[in-house]
Amino acid sequence: MSLYTHFRVFVLLAASALLASQPAWATKRVALVVGNSNYQNAPLLPNPANDATAIAATLKNAGFDLVESRLNLTSSDMRRALRDFADQARDADIAIVYYAGHGIEIDGTNYLIPTDARLERDTDIYDEAFSLDRVLLAIEPAKQLRVVIVDACRNNPFADTMKRTVASRAISRGLARVEPAVSNTLIAFAAKAGLTALDGNSKNSPYATALVKYIAKPGLDLRRAFGFVRDDVLQATGNRQEPYVYGSLGGEDVALVPKAEEPVLPPPANASSEIRRDYELALQLGNKAAMSAFLAQHPDGYYANLAKLQLNQIDAEDARVIATKKAQEAEQQKARLASEGAQRAEQEKATADFKAAEDARIAAERSKQIAQEQATEAERKRTASQSSTVAMLSPNGPVIDGAKADNLAIAAPSQNSEGAKVAALNTAPPQEDLAKSVQSELSRVGCFTGSIDGEWNAASRRSLALFNRHAGTKLDVKVASLDALDAIKIKPARVCPLTCEHGYRADGDQCRKITCAEGSFLNEDSECEKRRGKKPVAKRNMDERPSRADRPVRDIAEPQADVPQRKQATARPAGGSGQIVCDAYLCRPVRRGCHLDYRGGGGPGGGTGNVEVCN
Repeated sequence: MSLYTHFRVFVLLAASALLASQPAWATKRVALVVGNSNYQNAPLLPNPANDATAIAATLKNAGFDLVESRLNLTSSDMRRALRDFADQARDADIAIVYYAGHGIEIDGTNYLIPTDARLERDTDIYDEAFSLDRVLLAIEPAKQLRVVIVDACRNNPFADTMKRTVASRAISRGLARVEPAVSNTLIAFAAKAGLTALDGNSKNSPYATALVKYIAKPGLDLRRAFGFVRDDVLQATGNRQEPYVYGSLGGEDVALVPKAEEPVLPPPANASSEIRRDYELALQLGNKAAMSAFLAQHPDGYYANLAKLQLNQIDAEDARVIATKKAQEAEQQKARLASEGAQRAEQEKATADFKAAEDARIAAERSKQIAQEQATEAERKRTASQSSTVAMLSPNGPVIDGAKADNLAIAAPSQNSEGAKVAALNTAPPQEDLAKSVQSELSRVGCFTGSIDGEWNAASRRSLALFNRHAGTKLDVKVASLDALDAIKIKPARVCPLTCEHGYRADGDQCRKITCAEGSFLNEDSECEKRRGKKPVAKRNMDERPSRADRPVRDIAEPQADVPQRKQATARPAGGSGQIVCDAYLCRPVRRGCHLDYRGGGGPGGGTGNVEVCN
């Protein structure tokens, strides 16, 4: 190899090392923080300087490349600060301007007010203050993100004292709504457009306090950060002040501070494999001391539960041996007293002792049998679920020595002459049994809803990927492995959240049907929504009112229609009925032998009315 080739390799290696040493977050971030408190022609504002100091410290601690913090800027100082910061933003990826102090809105344009402003008349605003558009122009060169935070929505004393040169010129409280013209630009106001912000009773305003809490939180999307700021300010001010953000960003998360890289830890499956090997070693020894030592080292988890079952079996066998020995001694005592012709009371006591010892022996035998069955069944399930990863990938291929030693499984214990179980080593089950076991465990922790058939298909791979996401593991989803089985078994409860169909809600590990109260219905979001009732319409109840035809004649009032110059009959024939009948022109008494009959209508002026009927 030539000298040139050696040199070229050296240069490449050095360049690689240099690149590897650079931080992953290479974005350049700059900020300008301004706090105006000491106004020369207005009362002192106590909080802006404190707020600006707190925000500047927060951004510096967040690792910003440049944080310019300026307090109590006059008009010339503010102009110079914006001009210098525009140069800094030119080669930056993220540029932020935070301003706290007085601001004013005139004719829909927002202005930031320096400390030496007088603003004796409304037209002075163009000479003595800086429009928000001027601030946006300073940060426009930033490549990725531009943010302006305006904490200037206070009651402005200049608005009350300045003279209006034009009567129609609008000077509003608070600031005006604004829409950025450049994409990836956010403008955040301490209060919604047209409203004022509160300074609070503490060293910092409620808005600045919330900003310090969320603005530089690692990995937190900026839109969510401003949302949390809004919630905190609403709560702190009793819903009197609502911050607002104008502008929009794309679909990707945008955080001012990157999320800290998590240290690479060995996958949990490796630790589970070591626990499994420790358990199998204790099981081979098969005594109480070995199981107790294993539990002292690994007090929790799946294998700890298996060890406790084995320990219960050993304790039950010891109790059985002791109870059997006591029963034998009681039987020998009873026989001895009977052969010696002891008193009846002594023989009865010995008989009772023997009976109690025999009952204890039988109970110990039963307890030992139950503990043995539990331990045997647990071991059977465990050995049925284990398999070698190498055998899984190559079922008929050779097994590597290291993998072979690591994947030996303990077979179901066999019965010896005394009925005790001893551990025996056996080979691992086939791949299908392992897949079934992994599917079963995934179903137990709520990550698998398919059929447990041993087929490691796309649904099974998605379920294991879901487990990885919620459990924080990095298991290989392509195959069902013994490490995956161990990692799932150590989870004592549900890992994946329960997902219910429409009309059902999660209640623990079950989906329960949602029942809405009367007057409500289930909407598309599976929430009970109050049903909007129809407006009541007044209706006349015609069923309860008798018809006019059914009323007595004396109850029916005579129509009062307007008729043309009706002539009244003054004479009443002798012997008449006393009733009066009217037509369109006059009224007269009803003739003898006749009577009135109501035929409907409104009377002489509007219809038929009463008619004289003669028999």
